[in-house]
Amino acid sequence: MQGDGELTLAINVSESTHTTIQRLISENPVLIFTRPSCYMCDVTKRLFYSIGVYPTVIELDDGEIEDLVLFHRQSDIVLDSEDDVAPAVFIGGFCVGGLENVVALHLSGHLVARLVEIGVVQGVVL
Repeated sequence: MQGDGELTLAINVSESTHTTIQRLISENPVLIFTRPSCYMCDVTKRLFYSIGVYPTVIELDDGEIEDLVLFHRQSDIVLDSEDDVAPAVFIGGFCVGGLENVVALHLSGHLVARLVEIGVVQGVVL
C-alpha cells in the first residue's frame, strides 16, 4: 500500500500481468494508473477529487509501466508515445486516456455525465 490511499500493482503469480490489469480495470469503476513524482498524475487525481470522485489509484514502478504499455498494445489502445502511458484513466472499464483527454471530457461536460452513468456521482442534474 502506498501513501495517500494508493495501491501498488499486486501481481498475483497465478495470473498473467495482462489478466491482473484487466481484472483491476473491471473491478474498479474509476481507476488511474500513475507513476511516482508525476505532476500530470497528481493533477488528474485532483480533478476527480474536485468533483467528489475518489478513484482507485495504482502507482506503478518502472517495470510495471512496461507491463501497462504491453497491456495497451495487446488491447489495441493507441498511445501517442510510451510517455503517455501514465496517468492512464479507466472509467467504467474503458480507457479514457491521460490528463488531456480527461480535461477535454470534463470541459465538454461528458466526464461528469459518464461518472453519473456508471453510478459514482449521484444527485447531479445534467
